[in-house]
Amino acid sequence: MKSAQTLKWQCISCCGACCRLAPEERLEALEALNETQTMTYMKMVGEDGWCIHLDKSKRLCRIYSDRPDFCRVSNLHRLFQFESSETDSNAIAFCTDQIQSTFGVSSDEYIRFNREVCYSSNNE
Repeated sequence: MKSAQTLKWQCISCCGACCRLAPEERLEALEALNETQTMTYMKMVGEDGWCIHLDKSKRLCRIYSDRPDFCRVSNLHRLFQFESSETDSNAIAFCTDQIQSTFGVSSDEYIRFNREVCYSSNNE
């Protein structure tokens, strides 16, 4: 397997782990946000801890094209203050942790994510 630095991040369909916004589970995310972003984030948290914009049956974002900047992988380096060249490796680490904590290491989502990241990197 390639190192995390040579892997390319890729979102998997029908996952939605990043839409698990429960503040008590996402302290590191909240710490990275400014006051306005935090207010937006908190308004998006449903009673069950999931984003109110997530279509749970399809696990798709209903506001994808208009989603906030903190929901965009391309902005991770600004939020968490790392080099933009490290976006793929950090996004992989963030997704791996979030998918694992949301669905577990034996979940279809976890297995598919790891397979997609490795597969797409090996075919470039």
